Amino acid sequence: MRILLVNVPHPAIGSRIPKEQLPPFGLLCIGGPLIDDGHEVTLVDGEFGPRPLGTLVAEVVRLAPDAVLFGHSGSSSGHPIIAEVSAAVAQALPTARIVYGGVHPTYFWREILRDEPHVHAIVRGEGEETARRLMRALERGELLDDIPGIAFRRGDEVVGTPSASVITDLDAYRIGWELIDHRRYSYWGGKRAVVIQFSRGCPHLCNYCGQRGFWTRWRHRDPVRLAKEVAHLHREHGVEVFNFADENPSAGRKPWRAFLEALIAENVSVTLVGSTRADDIVRDADILHLYKRAGFERFLMGMENTDEATLKLIRKGGAVAKDREAIRLLRQHGILSMVTWVAGFDDQTDRDLFRGLRQLISYDADQIQALYVTPHRWTPYFRLAADRPVVQADKTKWDYKHQVLGLSRMPPWRLFLWVKLIEAVAQLRPRALLRWAWHPDPKIRHAIRWYYRMGRRVWIHEIAGFVFRDRRSDDGRTVADHLGAAQDHEEEASRVAARRKVTPSASAPAPAA
Repeated sequence: MRILLVNVPHPAIGSRIPKEQLPPFGLLCIGGPLIDDGHEVTLVDGEFGPRPLGTLVAEVVRLAPDAVLFGHSGSSSGHPIIAEVSAAVAQALPTARIVYGGVHPTYFWREILRDEPHVHAIVRGEGEETARRLMRALERGELLDDIPGIAFRRGDEVVGTPSASVITDLDAYRIGWELIDHRRYSYWGGKRAVVIQFSRGCPHLCNYCGQRGFWTRWRHRDPVRLAKEVAHLHREHGVEVFNFADENPSAGRKPWRAFLEALIAENVSVTLVGSTRADDIVRDADILHLYKRAGFERFLMGMENTDEATLKLIRKGGAVAKDREAIRLLRQHGILSMVTWVAGFDDQTDRDLFRGLRQLISYDADQIQALYVTPHRWTPYFRLAADRPVVQADKTKWDYKHQVLGLSRMPPWRLFLWVKLIEAVAQLRPRALLRWAWHPDPKIRHAIRWYYRMGRRVWIHEIAGFVFRDRRSDDGRTVADHLGAAQDHEEEASRVAARRKVTPSASAPAPAA
């Protein structure tokens, strides 16, 4: 089959302002197995430019594929754009099969198939094996009922098959790197870059996380194989920066250390950036020198809040003392720390926000990323937020960078001013500016200055958007009204095979005493 993978332009501010694009890693993960199955696979990346939607549709129509596969890491905020583009493609190419995968369609498959008749099938959960089986069935004209992990329409009936099994061997499916021109993708200030993944899933129980249930459980790639892949991409394609897509790559200390040591043995000079938990940094205090030698320049740590009561509410499982210690340890080893701070978990007041600002400053992190809580109906947190008012009805704005939930004791404009003030004060405090002006490590100095340049443009863009473009709602609609009923009973997207208890057969020899 002629298969086209389409990455639509995303409305998220971070995708637009830096003028640097990372490749759509999820689509590349699907593309590799499909190529190996003999399909003719092409990727169209609408992020470049970004392409106007009409131009993107025209390019898809020109290529005349048999099947068009849509997916986007932006999840729910990217769905309205995918819906618009896929509908236009289906109208122009009525014989093409439209397939949609990713986090959002995994949980909203009923609504999508009900409301968007042009979508032929939805891939739920991890897609490497499911997409292979689906494309094979579509090519042969076979029934779809026996393919686990999909949803489709049979006449007027919407059908969902049983969940697919979680992928236990992440090295069984290769990434389709040949689908991209590496010269076009950059990050970290114009350096050639890709997204990579050591693990999937997270063992922790944060109740607001929209990713935890999608991956179902934590697994990791073979440490040595991944190190060789990183080295190959650097040597053969000039890739300098590797952005880890993992939620928690360091969850397993032993395999994580094995990866760091294997990459050090490859003797390549690369920049690694990723996310982890403060607990893991503190746990790994004795091997942080390996992090640095392997190439790590920054870790984003999802601290979410500095208030102990809020951390308990969202089941973060962290502690303020460990957060501070993790930042100190990273700085001691020459690695930048970025912390996320999320507004709106509870009904905050000016006093709460001022206290949060003071605590953030005392943390002395290198970079701050202020976000807004954004509920997902497949997470336990959704039940806590279901009755809260919605102040942003445009679902393309449900991207963590726009305020979507109202507060009873503060209008939206005042919370917005607080968030912008927190960002500005945290980044312009004297200690932070001193590091910007002078840092002994030239690579870290480059990273700091790049982040300030990008952050300044994003900060101004967000203010202009709030004042001139964003339209806030005040119609009394609640989160439940906007998104539907809670779905946390379906949070785990894949099934995990039960461990079988093996008992000796009657003919088997008895174990030695």
